[in-house]
Amino acid sequence: MQGKVKHIFFDLDHTLWDFDKNSGLAFEALFAQYGIDIELTTFLKIYEPINYAYWAKFRVDAISKTDLRRGRLRDSFAHFNLHIPEIQIDAMAETYIEELPKNNHLFDGVIHTLEELYPYYSMHIITNGFHGVQHNKLHQSGLMDYFKSVTTSEEVGLKKPHPVIFQKALTKAKAEPKESLMVGDTFEADILGAEAVGMYTLFFNYWSVEVPSHYSTIGNIREITLHL
Repeated sequence: MQGKVKHIFFDLDHTLWDFDKNSGLAFEALFAQYGIDIELTTFLKIYEPINYAYWAKFRVDAISKTDLRRGRLRDSFAHFNLHIPEIQIDAMAETYIEELPKNNHLFDGVIHTLEELYPYYSMHIITNGFHGVQHNKLHQSGLMDYFKSVTTSEEVGLKKPHPVIFQKALTKAKAEPKESLMVGDTFEADILGAEAVGMYTLFFNYWSVEVPSHYSTIGNIREITLHL
């Protein structure tokens, strides 16, 4: 890979944008607005694995966007014996989506690393997040200026790891797979998906999962430069 890469493609959530921290702040605002009396840290410990499981289903089109947004809240609140009417759950889901891009904490070292890479590489985003929400995050966090293209699953109509979303992103970037690196935190969606279309990969092991040893892995975004 060293010396061959001209284009770097990044996932956004849990790779550059600190989703868990920003999500917690969005829930803090939501709880205040709706008078939810649950200790936030306790709630998030329940919500985060539920959200992860719903996203896994959404990636393979087993559920709709509405099912994702509604179900993760309904199931989390049910754990605390809060059975909230569907109409209010949907209103809360909308409030959460509105609040989420208002907080834009990035992982330590993200801006410094992008500044280092910017003069030498063309950089791009490939994300399974929703088109409008992801663009809001990029603009409001100050990330957008670093990237020459942004490809979302909602725009393409298919989600990572489907090869088409990677191919569309490569076409948009005017990049060849053999000169492109994918950096992401979800092994199946980001790494196996990119590998399948011939891209180099770098796994940001945010979740501390075990993967085969031949895959290049980092634990901090600053480590990207060690692999280029």
